[in-house]
Amino acid sequence: QVQLVESGGGLVHSGGSLRLSCAASGFTFSNYGMGWFRQAPGKEREIVAFISRNGGTTYYVRSVKGRFTISRDNTKNVVYLQTNSLEPEDTAVYYCAARSGPPRYNPGAYDYWGQGTQVTVSS
Repeated sequence: QVQLVESGGGLVHSGGSLRLSCAASGFTFSNYGMGWFRQAPGKEREIVAFISRNGGTTYYVRSVKGRFTISRDNTKNVVYLQTNSLEPEDTAVYYCAARSGPPRYNPGAYDYWGQGTQVTVSS
């Protein structure tokens, strides 16, 4: 069955870094664009970053540009999110998601979701 399993979350101080990973199985990973989303308490789920099937296209929400980097390894079926210079406003549950078809950045456009990993940034 399809599985997306996130890992790498945790508690860090402001300015710190975390590397999130998402391991995929049960579908042809290289045929899917991958997104990282986040949801803070009381807020809607929002796109953080997206990477196309072959990694040639990336997208970042403005608030994380220059701090976060999305990448993927199609030989290992893994997508990563390197998060640097973390701020308390980055505190959220981070989810990875898979989408077939052209890039889209709304959560409803994604086919598969992971269970999420908590990122907490203290000031």
